[in-house]
Formats: sequence, structure tokens, C-alpha cells
Amino acid sequence: MEAEIEPCEILTPHQVRLPSAQTLPLVFASPHSGRHYPPAFVASARLDRVSLRRSEDGFVDELIAAAPEMGAPLLQANFPRAYVDVNREPFELDPRMFNEPLPGYANTRSPRVAAGLGTIARVVASGSEIYSDKLTFAEALSRIRAYYWPYHNALSRLIADTRERFGACILVDCHSMPSIGGPMDRDAGRRRVDFVLGDSHGAACDPRVPAAVETALTQLGYNVRHNSPYSGGFVTRHYGRPWEGVHALQIEMNRALYMDEETVRRGPGLAQLAHDMRAVVAALGELEPARF
Repeated sequence: MEAEIEPCEILTPHQVRLPSAQTLPLVFASPHSGRHYPPAFVASARLDRVSLRRSEDGFVDELIAAAPEMGAPLLQANFPRAYVDVNREPFELDPRMFNEPLPGYANTRSPRVAAGLGTIARVVASGSEIYSDKLTFAEALSRIRAYYWPYHNALSRLIADTRERFGACILVDCHSMPSIGGPMDRDAGRRRVDFVLGDSHGAACDPRVPAAVETALTQLGYNVRHNSPYSGGFVTRHYGRPWEGVHALQIEMNRALYMDEETVRRGPGLAQLAHDMRAVVAALGELEPARF
């Protein structure tokens, strides 16, 4: 079964797929579609592999795979978000997970930590506990050093290179969402729209960026909502600095469009959605963010 992947060591924590020539002032990123699970992590988990995989933004890297051939680089994580979540501050950690006190610089009081979804998650999206035993801080620090920082260093370089080449950069942080709000979500039990565009309520990018994406998607028949229930995570808030020429937009895609959410398998709609995402790349590529 596809979801029952065998554990494997993560030899390459992330992958940067560069176009033969970057012709668009865009950077695409997929931080949560990694599906390589270290054996020690799987062994330490109290959950089965399918339950762990339901926290992935499954196959999002495939949905935006056309970006490099269209002229924009793509950064994708190979490690799973249940192992380390790069869409968090570097040390958003839940003290309940650890067998020792955390250092003073750890952020132990954020809403993400309270929900059990910090940099090292305590629970999966359903609210089930991941680990059988408590962790050491050394384990968390090892993951952050080996996976979190290299991913953000790569993302920072791509943004800086794009801004230097084009005078500005649009970062598109790509995710997928459950089709129905989960027990820990504000919209618990409610069916969701096809796409949610998050720009930190206008703080992370020029309004022309989400407007271009919404136009492209609605012309294809999709329904789109802004900033609810997702307004943008750490990546959007941290990198989105329109006054410095960096515009960040988070895109959430409804998993029911393209995958079986229960078994974490590709669905018949994946090829169509991947094709339609080309229109998003093209629409953003027509913008000139240096003139915003």
C-alpha cells in the first residue's frame, strides 16, 4: 500500500529544483509534503504509519512540479512535518514532550505549542499523541540543526537570489488542507472551499498577488477564500516583507480535490489539479512585483 511506506534514512533533507533559466520572479515551496520517515522516529511513535502520514500535505510537491519548467525554482522538504515542522519558529516546543527543562529561549507558550503542533509536534492533526515516551532536548536540537535550519537557509538564498535578479520576489508557500475542519480547528466539522489564500490579512504581500491567484482559480471553476481558516503560518509572516520587495502568499489546497485522505493515496484528480496549478504559476509570472 502506498501509505505503508517503509521507513528510510533521510539522505537529502530537502531538494531544490532549479529551472534551466529562472525567468520568473517567483519561488515556490512545499514544506509539508515530505514522506521519508527515519526508522528511529517510526519506532518511537505510538501511531501507525498511515496515521503519521495523514499529517502530511500529501503530494503537494507534485501539484506544483511544473514551476521549474515554467521558470521558477521549487524548494521541497523530504522529511515529514510530524518529524520537524519548518512552518514554525525554530524553537516552538511543548514542555510536556520532554524529560528535562527546556532552555529559556524556547517559545513554550505560542498557540501552536498549546495545540501540540510546535516545531517538534506532540500530536498529529487529529489530536492523537505521536510519541510513546518523552524526548530529550538534544533530540529536538539535532532535528532543528539537521533539517530546520538547512531548509530555511535554502529558502533564504532562493529569495535573495530572486530579489537580486528581478528587483523583487513572490514566495508561494504551498500546502494542502483536510476537506473538513478537524477537531482542533476553528471550523471543526465544516466542509471547506477548494482553496484558501493566506496573506496574513494583507501584511505579507501586495493585494495584487492573491488577486491574481484568485482570478486564475475562479476562472477554472474553483471556489476561493481568503485568510480563513488559514491566514498564513511562520513562513508567510517571517518572509513576507512587501516593503522590502518580498511578497509571501500561502496557498492551501483541499485534499479532496486530488487524494484519498483516509489512505493517503493519490486520487484521480491529481493530474488535473497539477495541470490547473500551471495557470497559477502563469498568472503570478505576469506580475511585476518590483513595480508594486
